[in-house]
Amino acid sequence: MMQQAKKPYPNKIKIKAMMDISNDHAIGIDIGGTNTKYGIVNHRGQIIFEGSIKTDQYPTIDEFIDALYGKLQPEIDAMKDVNIVGIGLGAPNGNFYTGTIDYAPNLRWKGIVPLAQLVTEKFGITAKLTNDANAAAVGEMMYGAARGMKDFIMITLGTGVGSGIFANGELVLGHDGFAGELGHSIVIPGGRLHPHTGLYGSLESYASATGVTVTAKEFLSGTAEASILRETPTDDLNSKIVFDAAIAGDAIAMKVFEFTGNILGMALANFVTFSSPQAIILFGGLTKAGDILMKPVKDSMERNLLPIFRNKIQLIFSELKESDAAILGASALVW
Repeated sequence: MMQQAKKPYPNKIKIKAMMDISNDHAIGIDIGGTNTKYGIVNHRGQIIFEGSIKTDQYPTIDEFIDALYGKLQPEIDAMKDVNIVGIGLGAPNGNFYTGTIDYAPNLRWKGIVPLAQLVTEKFGITAKLTNDANAAAVGEMMYGAARGMKDFIMITLGTGVGSGIFANGELVLGHDGFAGELGHSIVIPGGRLHPHTGLYGSLESYASATGVTVTAKEFLSGTAEASILRETPTDDLNSKIVFDAAIAGDAIAMKVFEFTGNILGMALANFVTFSSPQAIILFGGLTKAGDILMKPVKDSMERNLLPIFRNKIQLIFSELKESDAAILGASALVW
């Protein structure tokens, strides 16, 4: 029988039961295209130190890691009673199996970057890497709304749409570490072009903050109906302005969120058939729209579900503080 080649990292992420590890802490580092947030976190999810640097200020990965080391190492040295047991890294296109960032479109460092290896060598502490949405899902299971759940889907609704899937208590990674790119699933065949992927009609093109803005512009150009959105120059429109207009009762703004919610709800119904989650947990800036978005999402999801799934799937918001979630999610990889 042919044996499967071993991967450099374990092919499963499980959350282990914790013992009395009061002095054990983890470092969480979340790398975004513009900013990188980092912190030292105890096993209860309390951040005892945090900071940030500008990701895009460093043209090489070595310069970036040197800057991180310069910020974090003095804090580690000053904490005499703290034992740092590991470093967790969340990054775009982060691969848990290999510890590499693979061709991230929004980072200056191109190609395949062996981030986990470089960080491990610099700090002398074992580092683990996954993509930012998977890190958020791990953090939600450790510290947030998914505590005690073995089956859930985390959807991040921000500039893009990210996702992390837990099934049977394990993070779904796929054979190459890139499973769970639900934001790039096609919801409208031949639909809106996604400029970064070249795909037409993907969920991220509609259900992200960027997608809401594009939808508002399309709706405004397609009708002469009065709207307070017309008071804002087209180039200055954003999802928050659309939300504020919807709160004020603007008809076009409300239609934008109805349209967005219908598409997202349909997509969530499709995702349910894949893994039968106990809950779908929504996180990110777009969730601040509250019921204006969530009511059409819930209605659409239930309408598009098979009868065996209806009224069984919780649709809830993340319990993680948005400003802390990135650090907590990355640090949770260590545990």
